[in-house]
Amino acid sequence: MTPQKPHEHKPFVPPNVQMKEFTLRAVLLGLVMCVVLGAANAYLGLRAGQTIAATYPAAVIGMAVLRLFKGSILEENIARTAGSIGESVAAGAIFTIPAFVISHSWMDFSPGTAYWKSTALMMIGSILGVLFVSLVRRVLVEDPDLPFPESVAASQIHKAGQMGAQAAKFLFYNMAMGAGIFLAGAFNGFATDKDWFIHVGNLGKTSLRMGAPGSKNFLATGGVTVFSGPTVSPAYIGVGYVIGPTLSALNFSGSIIAWGLLIPLLMYFLGPQLQAFLPPGATDESWLAIANSVWRFIVRPIAVGGMLTGASYTLFKMRKSLFAGLARAFQEMKTGAAPAETTARTERYMSSRVVLAGIFVVFGLMIVLYSWLSGGIVAGSVAAVVMLVVGFCFATVSGYLVGVIGSSNNPISGLTLSTVIIAALLMVALGVKGTGGVIAVLGVAAVVCVSSAVSGELLQDFKVGYLLGGTPRSIQIVELIAVVLASAVMYFPLLVLHQGNINAGGIGFGDKALPAPQAGLMASLSQGIVGGDMAWPLIICGILMGIAMIMIGVKSPMLVAIGMYLPIGTTFAIFVGGMVRWVTDTLAKRREMNEAQKIRIESVGVLAASGLIAGEALMGLVTATFNFFDIKIPELFKVPSYTAGLVVLAILALTLIYVPLSNAGRPEDPPPPAAFG
Repeated sequence: MTPQKPHEHKPFVPPNVQMKEFTLRAVLLGLVMCVVLGAANAYLGLRAGQTIAATYPAAVIGMAVLRLFKGSILEENIARTAGSIGESVAAGAIFTIPAFVISHSWMDFSPGTAYWKSTALMMIGSILGVLFVSLVRRVLVEDPDLPFPESVAASQIHKAGQMGAQAAKFLFYNMAMGAGIFLAGAFNGFATDKDWFIHVGNLGKTSLRMGAPGSKNFLATGGVTVFSGPTVSPAYIGVGYVIGPTLSALNFSGSIIAWGLLIPLLMYFLGPQLQAFLPPGATDESWLAIANSVWRFIVRPIAVGGMLTGASYTLFKMRKSLFAGLARAFQEMKTGAAPAETTARTERYMSSRVVLAGIFVVFGLMIVLYSWLSGGIVAGSVAAVVMLVVGFCFATVSGYLVGVIGSSNNPISGLTLSTVIIAALLMVALGVKGTGGVIAVLGVAAVVCVSSAVSGELLQDFKVGYLLGGTPRSIQIVELIAVVLASAVMYFPLLVLHQGNINAGGIGFGDKALPAPQAGLMASLSQGIVGGDMAWPLIICGILMGIAMIMIGVKSPMLVAIGMYLPIGTTFAIFVGGMVRWVTDTLAKRREMNEAQKIRIESVGVLAASGLIAGEALMGLVTATFNFFDIKIPELFKVPSYTAGLVVLAILALTLIYVPLSNAGRPEDPPPPAAFG
């Protein structure tokens, strides 16, 4: 659900209003945030396999700093746009660059050997991400079925400072609430997650246990699965509230398929084999590790197959719009763009001639780069072609997914795994094997991963600009500047972490202190396929599952596959947020509120949800800083209570129901203004 239909869209700053936007101070502030937030996320990703959305910290910091210089809302948007993109470059880098070292394709990660290779891969991927999404910007940004939850949240942060005390109150009170709840969880004030063990014995009796399943031999005659409660996360609840009940339910259905069907069946039938991996008197952690291994190494490859089908189906459904957008771009390349003075400010973007010419130039550079990396012109040329085609498709899919669930939950690693499979199959078909084949596959994966991450973030920024009334061309230009800078410096945080780990007695990327989980998976997958050792039945099973979902009319097979791929606690929490939105809308309907009241409820609800998202993101950055400097975070309780966490979750839900409904206003009051001034 979107706040406004395309034909009703009125940007916050109307096209005829001229104000400062692309200024030196906004660009410099954004570039500083880009480097700092990108480096912080590189650390988090290598250590924990996760990154933190930089959009909200960049929005709040940009707003606070530029207010000191009486900057405009459009300057704030430019600073946030540049500041947030470093996180995407970092995500693409940490998911793939360490894979070259882990797979021993690169024997050395010193600056003289690896800097230019790493930087070239990141820079090509990030520039292509900007250029690819520029071709499909209008198609996705103006799609009425894409709610863009995080774009809406970011725009609300900017708007709140301009719309008076009332709007700011709803946003910043809930930012404080989200930040406080996140910190309480980080300090072990309550447990944010809980796993339940369900044991089915040989007599058909079922028992629900929170602890060790019992007899060490029970798996031979019964089964066990693990089911998680919703993660107590203000951000996830806020995202679910913004995207609504339908999309959140689709996403959660994938987790139910994974943890309620596939994992129990696999653990039931593979009981004796799985039992061999457990010590006598196995603990909760042992069973959880087994269940997570089944999910990671069996169910997730099935989900990747489903994502391949879902991505293809998403592109097929968008084919008319995509072809129309590409046709418009090629037509403009022939005739030239309309003069700027006759084009509305909010419709001015980089010429398609420039965009397409840039893509062709980068394609030529890719052939040279891949040929150099792999040591063969055939492998290099094939890799470049695969990257161009798959990169554009997955950049579009990444943008679509950001429009549905936001960039924080965008499964970039899943899209990259799909790329690895496609590229590796082509290398095998062409007879390219050994280290050269692995390097070519990882090279394609690195560029596609960075490209997809940047595409999703840029489309999110385009949507924020669309809502605020920013100039698309200014957004494109500042993104290109920012990604080039981020690509040029992102190698150094990776080097510091890798070499620092070695100096501390580790082995660098891939050990316990610096696991780089996604990169390790990319390395093993590329080596497995090129070396002829890959569990193809799992991938094919996922592809067929996706086809079956299409045949029975599932609205979005991609979302279901993503639900299988993401942790169940995450999708469960997003689903809870969607149900809270459903309750709010249902109560408004039962109270027979008029259209103006419903608009106020929606506006206040989105503001409150945006505050929860931004508050957690900001505090996530604080705790990341603690981790970066190895500062121990205080613990309030050694064994925190998940029941207390559920109470907190209920408070979040009641807040998102009570606050919007209590601010519906009187039936005769006019709806809140949406335009600037």
